[in-house]
Amino acid sequence: MKNSQVFFSDLRTTFKRTMLDKVDELLQRGEIEDKIKTNDLVAIKLHFGERGNTAFVRPIFIRRIVETIRASGGKPFLTDTNTLYTGTREESISHITTAIQNGFDYSVVDAPIIIAGGIRGNACVNVKIDKPIYREVSIAHDIFTADAIIGVGHFKGHELSGFGGALKNLAMGCSSRGGKLKQHSSVAPKVKTSRCTGCETCITCCPQGAIAILNEKARIDPQQCVGCGECLSICPEGAIQVQWDNDAALFQKKMAEYAYGALVGKHEKSIFLNFLTQVSPACDCYGHSDAPIVGDIGILASCDPVAIDQASVDLVNAQRGNEKSTLNTHLGPGEDKFRALYPQIDWGVQLQYGEKIGLGSRKYELTPI
Repeated sequence: MKNSQVFFSDLRTTFKRTMLDKVDELLQRGEIEDKIKTNDLVAIKLHFGERGNTAFVRPIFIRRIVETIRASGGKPFLTDTNTLYTGTREESISHITTAIQNGFDYSVVDAPIIIAGGIRGNACVNVKIDKPIYREVSIAHDIFTADAIIGVGHFKGHELSGFGGALKNLAMGCSSRGGKLKQHSSVAPKVKTSRCTGCETCITCCPQGAIAILNEKARIDPQQCVGCGECLSICPEGAIQVQWDNDAALFQKKMAEYAYGALVGKHEKSIFLNFLTQVSPACDCYGHSDAPIVGDIGILASCDPVAIDQASVDLVNAQRGNEKSTLNTHLGPGEDKFRALYPQIDWGVQLQYGEKIGLGSRKYELTPI
């Protein structure tokens, strides 16, 4: 398989060449003018961040992407899908409000926000993919019907997949509520009873009512649990943990197939940007952002979602780890930062499987701009 092109911009600037100029150049290297035609409806797929989170991509960068799309003749809109867990993005009213409060107001980004799966996340299209796990996947309606997609990802660690980048932004971020349920269904958490104090905090956050207190300890009903992971982050004692077994690998494979489905009809009309800045140890779905695990690196662009994620992992792992972060092992350059964060997750599964099903290539050529 031919090496995929991945373009890289470091964070060095001059008064003649700002980071916004470099974002524009990255999009030009991704041949945006060839991918977007006059009057194309262009989905800018990003993560607006949960309320309280501060690590998401800055809105001012999104405005430059909007300007570049519009200069190519497209009609851009900002989009994401509602969450499974109970939070500030669980339905579209709260989701849009959170996005605006986090800086993604029209006056800042110069484009509308459209939550792609409708008010409650059930507006969808069943997309045929004929892959080993799924014959079809459930993709949010407005992402499927858009003409083109620009995936803008904040690259970071993730407690279910090791890291979150372009693939997760497509897979979980572009699926309907039903699609999210299917992807998460094999990852049910467990309670470490020696840590549980019976405080009932987890009960208040569970969208399915799957948690109860029995004998002063939390218990999770696996038949009701949808695997959304909200209780993992909310437990003050760290008593709720994922059961890491073969299902963790299956979760990543499901993600890859959903990412493939999100690009059906858009494989030749998509570009991906990964921001390797404030590389936090966990997802932007949390209402906080812990210290970054490495220093800021730069921004990547590619037309291949597998290649850009592989390059992102490689660049992060090549850095010296931040000793003042949650990272306490594998701090040396070249050591695997994501396996240090989540020792039982083989994050390579999503990349290997994505390559296998024709989503992209792990082999890439990194070209600095």
